[in-house]
Amino acid sequence: MGASLDLAALRARTEPVDAPVNLAATRQDGLGCHSGKETMARAAAAAGMGETLDALKRDYPAGPHDQPQSMCPAFGALRVGLRMRRTATILSGSACCVYGLTFTSHFYGARRTVGYVPFNSETLVTGKLFEDIRDAVRATADPALHDAVVVINLCVPTASGVPLRLLPREIDGVRIIGIDVPGFGVPTHAEAKDVLAGAMLRVARSEAEQGPVAAPRQGRDGRPTVSLLGEMFPADPIQIGALLEPLGLAAGPVVPTREWRELYAALDSAAVAAIHPFYTASLREFEAAGRPAVASAPVGFDGTAAWLDAVGEACAVARPAVEAAKNRFLPAIRGALAANPIRGRITLTGYEGSELLVARLLVESGAEVPYVGTACPRTRFSEVDRDWLEARGCRVQFRASLEQDLAAVEDVRPDLAIGTTPVVQKAKERAIPALYFTNLISARPLMSVAGAGSLAQVVNGAMAQAARFAAMRDFFAGIGEAHAAGIWEEVPQKRAAPKRMPAATPIGETA
Repeated sequence: MGASLDLAALRARTEPVDAPVNLAATRQDGLGCHSGKETMARAAAAAGMGETLDALKRDYPAGPHDQPQSMCPAFGALRVGLRMRRTATILSGSACCVYGLTFTSHFYGARRTVGYVPFNSETLVTGKLFEDIRDAVRATADPALHDAVVVINLCVPTASGVPLRLLPREIDGVRIIGIDVPGFGVPTHAEAKDVLAGAMLRVARSEAEQGPVAAPRQGRDGRPTVSLLGEMFPADPIQIGALLEPLGLAAGPVVPTREWRELYAALDSAAVAAIHPFYTASLREFEAAGRPAVASAPVGFDGTAAWLDAVGEACAVARPAVEAAKNRFLPAIRGALAANPIRGRITLTGYEGSELLVARLLVESGAEVPYVGTACPRTRFSEVDRDWLEARGCRVQFRASLEQDLAAVEDVRPDLAIGTTPVVQKAKERAIPALYFTNLISARPLMSVAGAGSLAQVVNGAMAQAARFAAMRDFFAGIGEAHAAGIWEEVPQKRAAPKRMPAATPIGETA
């Protein structure tokens, strides 16, 4: 005989926790991405997550077409945690989702372990999944190694009502931060960065209000700072710091930050620059800390002049100092733009959040930009850039769908299409030169003098390849496309799509 079954221990392990759990999530194969956004949202609301979803809707409203097509939003929050020193990240979600997210994190060179708490139907229905998450957090929260542990609920745990809000706030001095980042509640990965950044700022602000906190690692030089909101090319904060120096200011931390103590320094700034205007949760924390926000960014001649004026007003800088800074930098920016002209019609689409800034720089370089599509939402801090672009004949589409971006390429027939992978693919099929926004455009400086001439070489080089694309199109003409792609003795006939099987009836019910 083997070991006797300990019924008391089994009952203790499977006793439901005092929290709502969605029983429907355990039926058949449970709730997954295949269930559809509406089904997942209804399940989450029924499981007691309605307040969380309502808050996400307020901060990150979807567009009229539902939401953009892009990567899993949770990657954005995962990326923020993985880039921070002394921060551990634990994912709670379907194994396939976790595999995809960790694969992407390794692709981006995170070199950091990602924790994972698996689950099944039993652990969902009994509440054991929450207990497993709590145990994992306790095992991870080592103050010798970590300042914070981040737990991210993916779609299924959120839809099932796994209550991360019941996790302890801290363990042995290690902060515990639980967030829900479901694909049916957060439209883009760019906004998911704000979900975690905002949650961290909220905790840091509370700590700073209660008493002394850690000073910045590099110390303070005594000048007031301007914090920078949104990920950007590493040289851009340096360029911004040079712009601020004549004003008696310095560039503060970039949020999302690289370590916890930088959050205190960011909140201690004189103002925050909303370089990426959709960081709604983070801006709310700066507002609560009494820090004014400045829209747009110092891109191009007009953008830099307006931004210096706005920073000077927000930080109460004397007008002569602002004019001195403009006189020092604007002639150099104008010279760099003139020395690196861009001539051609360009459509621009992306999901990083800097699309409007890049479009402004292209226009000031001499390009015609009739269409800009961004997966990010329209906010009050994006109005300055939108107004400037529309005054110059550019149609700005917030929450752009892939179909809208592709239609713009078809309608405009640009000399160059800058966009996401499917936009680049479609443009090249039409023999239109194209560049992938994330790798080839956003990975360049945009601010001040360095940004003024940064795009010309890659953009002009791509447009110069038009003849090669035309030659390739002629060379491959006649080989077919879609179902008939290739060279055939007999071209395959397109078959009708198979009929979908009726949905299975759950066990114990009748059709």
